Amino acid sequence: MVRARGILLEIRARLPSAMKKSLDQAAGLLTLRMPEGANAAFEAAEAIVSGALIGIGSLPVIPREIEDILSISTTERHRWLKDGRLPSAGTRTVKLRGRAKKITFHVFDTRTVEDILDRDLVDAWREDDAITAAENRRQAVWKAKLRREQKKSAAASSAPRLNADGSPRPQLIGWEEFERDGPL
Repeated sequence: MVRARGILLEIRARLPSAMKKSLDQAAGLLTLRMPEGANAAFEAAEAIVSGALIGIGSLPVIPREIEDILSISTTERHRWLKDGRLPSAGTRTVKLRGRAKKITFHVFDTRTVEDILDRDLVDAWREDDAITAAENRRQAVWKAKLRREQKKSAAASSAPRLNADGSPRPQLIGWEEFERDGPL
């Protein structure tokens, strides 16, 4: 199951810090391991895990999980979230142990993720991104060409124009348009 890691992290967050290392996940199964003499602690942890598993189906999908489920990169997730293709179900703020700052990240609705998978939107979005990138590259090449031409024309207009004998040519009104357009 792809969501097993996210579920493990969510349930570990609900456990007391002394019991967090006792809960592990392997092959899609959650395993609670404690020393033999800790029956009361085991029963308390079991109650917390059982209570957390009741509403696990409605648990929002965290960024790491959605990247695994949809097989997308972090860059794609950020781009699609920013332009609204990947709708967020809200944000979650957590304070990690040992860090002074809290971190905030977007979470995603499970039904929305299922809908994206069912309609195969990831491939369509990637095709759209490839078309957009090609168009952006084409426009950048065109703009660079225009800049080079403007730079050349500015350098040519600043240099004095000379006749064949080396004398400066008179500045005629409309001469630039004539040279640009050519005769008739």
